[in-house]
Amino acid sequence: MPPSNGTKTTIDMREPQCIISHTWTVTSANFSGPPDALDARKGTAMKLCTYDTGNGPRAGVIVAERVVDVATLLGEQGGLRDIRALLDLPNDPLTRLQSALGAASAAQGVPVACVRLRAPILQPPTVRDFMVYEGHANAGGTRQLSDAWYRLPIFYFSNPLRIFGPDEAVPYPSASDQLDYELELAAVIGREGNNVADADAFAYIAGFTIFNDWSCRDLQRDEMEARLGPAKGKDSATSLGPWIVTTDELAPYIRDGRVHVRCILKVNGVQWMDNDGGLMYHTWGAMIERASRDSRIAPGDVLGGGTVTGGSIGEAMRNGFPARYLQPGDVVEIEVEGIGVLRNTLAPKVNPDPNYRFKAPR
Repeated sequence: MPPSNGTKTTIDMREPQCIISHTWTVTSANFSGPPDALDARKGTAMKLCTYDTGNGPRAGVIVAERVVDVATLLGEQGGLRDIRALLDLPNDPLTRLQSALGAASAAQGVPVACVRLRAPILQPPTVRDFMVYEGHANAGGTRQLSDAWYRLPIFYFSNPLRIFGPDEAVPYPSASDQLDYELELAAVIGREGNNVADADAFAYIAGFTIFNDWSCRDLQRDEMEARLGPAKGKDSATSLGPWIVTTDELAPYIRDGRVHVRCILKVNGVQWMDNDGGLMYHTWGAMIERASRDSRIAPGDVLGGGTVTGGSIGEAMRNGFPARYLQPGDVVEIEVEGIGVLRNTLAPKVNPDPNYRFKAPR
């Protein structure tokens, strides 16, 4: 994942005194100074995270291999539970945070290896999921799309109460036997608005994160026979993370309202997908324009762009990868250029009932 200066820095942040260890690939272009001297110039790009040292979740910013507590930087005595709480603050909180980094000491931070990273937004106000990749929408050219798909950036509302973070176990849905992943990019809204114009949309985006839209294909096919949904087929889980990368950090990848980043997906270490996240029919501006029309977007809202072409199991099969429906124990890893890696392991089904009456017919 090359940063904007074209170099690549791989940092192993495992430390003997830490209970939890992670190995991340981290770009260092924006923080080129030594770890004990934070670069806090105005406009510095940031990685915003929600982290836990064992005392509950808190909002943090990742700088020079360490997590610095956001509430401490901003003097918020009550603490900030996650990045949504940060974005809810008044008076342009991201600009204030960038300025506060100037007076910070690296000693305030905790090594990333010593914390548990949570979903950056623990419970979004809303989760809208669009479908703007033509290659996914038309199933690799096997399905005729309607005129409406080309006219409208269409979306549905997903479940904000089932959000999972990086390296978190995701229970395999007990009512399903055909679980799929969907590799997506997501924009996180940073300020409230309504009737936002396409041209102004990026001013409302705090940053981008990785979005895995876990999908129960058997339930989804069954319920959509009734011409409503997806609903229960998308109800069990969404994964977000590992952090939110602010839009300025991704500027080298943004062209024509799209974020052109390489997206790779692996299951149990085997690659099942590799494509460009910028190959969208509709832009991020169009999505925000439509989402906000006669409605409201708010700080912490998550807008998934939909499955990047090739980013589902059916597409992986058509593209010749050794794909199959997921099983408990599978490890799904999504790597997005400029953002990072979102990894989850599927846990066993909870209270499975073979006689459950609302399973999809076989």
